[in-house]
Amino acid sequence: QVELVASGGGLVQPGGSLRLSCAASGLTFSRYVMRWFRQFPGKQRALVAAAARRGITNYADSVKGRFTISRDNAENTVNLQMNSLKPEDTAIYYCSAFTPQYTYWGQGTQVTVSS
Repeated sequence: QVELVASGGGLVQPGGSLRLSCAASGLTFSRYVMRWFRQFPGKQRALVAAAARRGITNYADSVKGRFTISRDNAENTVNLQMNSLKPEDTAIYYCSAFTPQYTYWGQGTQVTVSS
């Protein structure tokens, strides 16, 4: 049974930082592209960042230079370091494991950026 467990969300002031973590089990982690999405109220989930199997990364334009995705294939984890947070980063964040054959989702974690 595949399980992705996200953690690390919370309330932070503008300009602050948070680190999201996602622990995966029940899958061959190194075979999957690991991704973070976020969802604003009333909107579809949007890709924030992705880390390919060998660590190649890409980011949404809105978070480039502020967010960093990293993966540890030995620990089956993927992290999202979020710096210089803005109120418009407020959303529910989801981690995802992707191959063309399968996509798995973790539960969301709420990130709220507010003073």
